[in-house]
Amino acid sequence: MSAATGAERSHSGAPRDYDLIVLGGGAVGENVADYAGRQGLRTAVIEAELVGGECSYWACMPSKALLRSGHALRAARRVPGAREAIQGELDVHAVLDRRSSFTSHGSDAGQAAWLEGAGIDLIRGHGRLVGPGRVQVGERVYTAGAIALATGSLPVLPDIPGLAETDPWGTREATTAEHIPSRLAIIGGGVAGTELAVAYSSLGAHVTLLSRSQLLAGEEPFVREGLETALVQEGIDVRVGTVPTRVDRDHDGVVHLDLADGTTIAADELLVATGRRPRTDGVGLDAVGIDPDARLRVDESMLVDGTDWLYAVGDVNGRALLTHQGKYQARVAGEAIAARHLGQQLDTGEWGRHAATADSRAVPHVVFTDPEVARVGLTEAAAREAGLPVRTVEHDLGAVAGAALHAEGYTGRAKLVVDETRQVLLGATFLGPDVAELLQAATIAVVGEVPISRLRHAVPAYPTISEIWLRLLEAYDQAG
Repeated sequence: MSAATGAERSHSGAPRDYDLIVLGGGAVGENVADYAGRQGLRTAVIEAELVGGECSYWACMPSKALLRSGHALRAARRVPGAREAIQGELDVHAVLDRRSSFTSHGSDAGQAAWLEGAGIDLIRGHGRLVGPGRVQVGERVYTAGAIALATGSLPVLPDIPGLAETDPWGTREATTAEHIPSRLAIIGGGVAGTELAVAYSSLGAHVTLLSRSQLLAGEEPFVREGLETALVQEGIDVRVGTVPTRVDRDHDGVVHLDLADGTTIAADELLVATGRRPRTDGVGLDAVGIDPDARLRVDESMLVDGTDWLYAVGDVNGRALLTHQGKYQARVAGEAIAARHLGQQLDTGEWGRHAATADSRAVPHVVFTDPEVARVGLTEAAAREAGLPVRTVEHDLGAVAGAALHAEGYTGRAKLVVDETRQVLLGATFLGPDVAELLQAATIAVVGEVPISRLRHAVPAYPTISEIWLRLLEAYDQAG
C-alpha cells in the first residue's frame, strides 16, 4: 500500500504517518489497533503509563487475584471432608505475591512486546488532539486518517469535607497495597466497594462498608438482600443509608469518619469507591470543536457524532464501563475503521459485524463477591420501566442437586425476565457461589433471542448447577 495514495494523505496533502492512531494503550486500545491492523492498516498506540492499562495493573486482574484465595478457602470449608483438612488462615504474603505476579510486578515489557509482534507502533507519552487527524506527543505531531480515543475512566471523589486532605485510597492503591490495614473503611457499595470489602476481610482486615443507598443498587432485590446478609456473616460491618459528613486523619495516621447518623468510625485506611467518569480531560477535544465536559456520543461503530475521523471506545464513551464490553466495542471499531479506510460497505444491521448493539441489550457482568452475582440483560424493574411486556420466574439455586453437591448449605437464587410477546429472554440474574460460570449460557440465550420453546430442548447435564435452567423453565410453564 503506497504512502502516496489519496487515502493516506492528510488534509494538508502531506503523507500521513499512520492510518489509525489510538490514544490509550489499555486492553481496549490494544484491540482497536489490532483489529484494524489485521486488515492491513498502519497503526500506532500512544500510552503515557503502562501498556495494558487499568485492567491489567490496577483493576480487573489484581482485584480478582486478591479475591481468589479467599474464595478457594471458603469453598473448601463448605465441603465436609475438605474442611477438616484445612489448618490456619490465608498466607497474606503469598496472596499479595500472587497478585503481583499477575501484574508482572508493574512491568509492561510483555505487553509492549505483544504490540511489536502485532506490527503496532508504540509511542510513549501523553497524546493530545491538535486538529482533525492530528495528535501531539511532546514536540512531535503525528497524523492519521482515523484517531480512536481509548483513554478509559477516572475515579470520582465525592464532595465530603476533609476527604481529599486525608489522602484516601482509590482502587489503584487498594489493589496494589503491600500491607493489609487492621481496619479498613470503604465508601461505596457498588462493584468495586463490595469486591474489595470481601478481599480485605478475607486477608484479615476489619472492614466497614458504607453505602449511601442499597448495595449494588441496580440489581434485583434478592441480590441486594442476599449479598448484604452474606457480607455481614463474613464479619463485614455493613452500613447502608449513611454517609460521612466529614473525614479527618489525625497525627497518628488514623482516619476518623463522622457519619450522618451521629456515629464515628476510626480506620487505619480509607478506600473511596464511589464510581468513575470518562477520562476526557486533557486529550484536546476542545481543539476539534468538542466540549470536553459533555458526554461523547458515538454511533454503533464508535464513530463520534459530527466527525468522520474520530472514534471513542470503551469507558471514555460512557456506554458500558466494563473491560469485556470495551474490548467488544474495540473489535467492532477496529474492523469498522478498516472497512471505511478500504472503501468497503459497513455491516451495521441489528447484530451486524460493525455495530456494538450488545451494549444496550445484552451486557453481561459479574461481581466477584462471595456469593457471586452474575447478570446479563435487563432486570425486572428495568424491563418494566421500558414498557416491555414481561413475566418473571425465580428459583432457589440451593434446591438443585448439583448445588447441594457443590457445597454443604449452598444458598443462592436465580431469576429470568421473559418478554411475553416474543417469548424470549430479556435478562437473567444469578446469586450464589461460582455462578459466574452460568452466565455465558444466559448471554447466548439473550443475544440469540432463543425462544423459550427452544430452550426447553437445551438439556442441562446432571448433576450440575446448570440444572437451574430446567427448574426455571418448569416454573415458567407452571406460572403460565
